[in-house]
Order: sequence, then C-alpha cells, then structure tokens
Amino acid sequence: MNKDFAHTPDRFLSHLESLFSVTLQDAREIMFHFHEEMRRGLAGERSSLKMIPSFVSRPKGTEKGNFLALDLGGTNIRVLAVELDGKGNATLAAVSRFVISHEAMGGSGDTLFNFIADCIQSFFREQHLGMQQACDLAFTFSFPVEQRSIASGKLICWTKGFTTSGVEGRDVVALLAEALQRKDMGFIHVAALANDTVGTLVAKSYADPDCDMGVILGTGTNACYPEKIARILKYHCSGASAEMIVNMEWGGFDKLKTNRYDQVLDRASHNSGLQQLEKMVSGMYLGEIARLVIVEMIEKGLLSLPAFSEAYALTTEHLSNTAQGQDLFSDFGLAHVSAADRQTIREICRIVSTRSARIAGAAIAAVIAWMDADLESSHTVAIDGALFEKYPGFNNNMTDMLLDVFGDRAKRIKLYLVKDGSGIGSAIIGAVAASARR
Repeated sequence: MNKDFAHTPDRFLSHLESLFSVTLQDAREIMFHFHEEMRRGLAGERSSLKMIPSFVSRPKGTEKGNFLALDLGGTNIRVLAVELDGKGNATLAAVSRFVISHEAMGGSGDTLFNFIADCIQSFFREQHLGMQQACDLAFTFSFPVEQRSIASGKLICWTKGFTTSGVEGRDVVALLAEALQRKDMGFIHVAALANDTVGTLVAKSYADPDCDMGVILGTGTNACYPEKIARILKYHCSGASAEMIVNMEWGGFDKLKTNRYDQVLDRASHNSGLQQLEKMVSGMYLGEIARLVIVEMIEKGLLSLPAFSEAYALTTEHLSNTAQGQDLFSDFGLAHVSAADRQTIREICRIVSTRSARIAGAAIAAVIAWMDADLESSHTVAIDGALFEKYPGFNNNMTDMLLDVFGDRAKRIKLYLVKDGSGIGSAIIGAVAASARR
C-alpha cells in the first residue's frame, strides 16, 4: 500500500473503500465474463462455472404427500419431515439439527457418513417414528457434484472447509446408503440427490411460478436457474423445449478484481487458487478479510489493539453484530477500546460486507440477463442463508446493485428469503422422483 494513505485512519479507510468498491463498470464486466463462463460450462468446455445438470425441473405445485429430507450444509445437518398439500403449500412438520463434528469434517468418509446415519437415527427416535417402515429420503448435498441421474452423483471436490478423505470421486448416494445399512436402516431409500441451491429454487417455485433462480448466501454461496435443455450442449438428450435446473457452482467464478487482502487469504487457504467468488462473498471468509485489514492497521499504528492475531478468529457473525451496534470486543478480551477505534472497525466491516453484497447482486444480474436479456418478465429469486437473512443492509446493497444495472426494470426482480428452503425443496424433489417411479 502506498504509505501516503497510512498517515491517518481516515485516509487508510478512504483508500480501502476504493480497493473494495464494485462500480457499475465492474458489474458490467462481471456480467460479461459470467455469460462467457456460463456458455463454456454449458458446452462442456473449460470454465470456472461448472454448470452441472441437476436432472430436476421446477415442480408443478401439485405434488402431494409426506416426505423426508436430509440437508448436509456448511457446518450443520438437518433431518426434516415435510408435508405437501398439492396446492403449492409445503409445511415443515418436524426438524432436527445437528452440528457436524470436526472429526467428521476432516476424517474418513466412513466417519462422516456414519455420523450422518446416526443423525437420521436420532431424528427417528426424537420424532417417535417407526424404524422399519419403508420410506423415501431426499438428500441435499451442498457441494460440487457431478450428477448422472436424479439419485446418483460423484463429489467433484470439497468446499467450505471440509477435507474428509475417501469421498471425492465417489457416489455420495451410495456412500449414504452403505452407512444406513451399517446402522440397520436399510428400509430408508435415498430417492433423490439435490444441491441446496436447487432445493431453494424448487421450494419457492412450488408456490410461485415466477421463481426462476435459487441462491445460497451463507457459509458458502452458490446459484442455480432453469435452462433449456437444448442449450445444455454437454447434456445429450431429446426434448429441446424442456428445461432442467442447472447448478452453477458460482463460488468458483474466477474473473473478479481482487486486492491484496484477497490474495493473502487465498494463499493461506487449503484450496489456494480456487473458489474466488466464494472467498470474496461468502460468510466463511468475510470475517477473515476484515481481520487481515485490522491486523495491517494495527501494524501501522492506526489502531491501538493487541488482539486479532489468530486466523479466522473474527467471524462474519462478529461483523453482523457490529453492524447492529453490538460490541464484538468482549469476545477478544478487550475491555477498553476507544470510540475512534470502534468506529474504524465498524467502517472496515461495512466496506467488506458491502463489496460482498454488490458482487452477489452483479452475479444475480448476470443470470437474470442470461435468461431474459431485456428483462421483460417478472423474476423471483429465492435466497437462503444467514448473510442474506441476518446481515443488516446486505439485502439493500444487493438491491442497489440491481438498480444500478437495470434501472427501473430492476423492480421486476424480487429477492425473497426462503428459510429452510434447501430441505423443503429437497423433499419436493423427492416427491417428484417418487411420482416418476410409479
């Protein structure tokens, strides 16, 4: 950094603002490169957007019955029972949540899938469900998977901090089925495999036919949308007028303008050179980006704080709490922090989170423009994840970016929070798969 900017905190922050800005011109460049990468990915060419066929189309809204879903997310597992009334209404009848242990995240594949099976078993016990009645289970697996059918898919690579061995390149549905057998739960049939983003889109589109995009903005980030099968050149199938939801895996998009903090974070990560958009947008990384800025300001004597030396000690939840006016310093054993330092750190958090939201907004704009270049139709974007739900101002910053790009036409785009969307959507996908087998 040019030392001219290091004389005062205000000058440093002014320069920081420019480093993290996402202008309208930046957004247009993001959209251009997004479309290029989407085209390449759909054609099976080398691309930072994997554009994975999901073998799922949007539901009709008439699917009906009781269905089970398993949702493996960033750091939690949820087992859900969902009731569909056939009229576009989905009710979450029961849910159990489990925190994934560090051993499961970083151990062997058998350890992870045995843990998952244990969670399902606990759900059955908590809900007093019979343990021998045959039932279908839809599996939401929130990682890049190469799907070959509605109920099979090989893990391409781990993301979100997972390093579990013996799973990459293997069918995760088969691994789950084997674990269920080991736990004497072979009566459960894994009927469908879905990405959490696809589940979120399906959950909202069950009741809203305008919903044509699903987005995750939480620990990780991803998006999906319905694509005409004729445009998925790498997928050879008849029925040119039909559509299929495509899982973009947009966290891997690598055509963004990075700064030195992004580069330091990337070099220190276990997947250096990968997941560029995710490292600039998702909740797993925003706290660490802010911490890197804080550490540099401490080293330059622009902040009078002794802490923040431990990597990832500052979380996105800390940033969110700061935006709400809460005190994050007690978590670091700091009792006496000046008002000026508090304000400086609030500004750092604002700058980092605003960039995240504006990149997410630009990426959404790219997908909407791909589907509807002139924005002639209404579009509902179903969004799940704590960043969108809980971070103050995140939604507004995304909306501002859409307004920058589309002007008044942006009013045709609705950003809609879909809580528990991935799990409920997975159950709907399971319903579609079950009806197709009958």
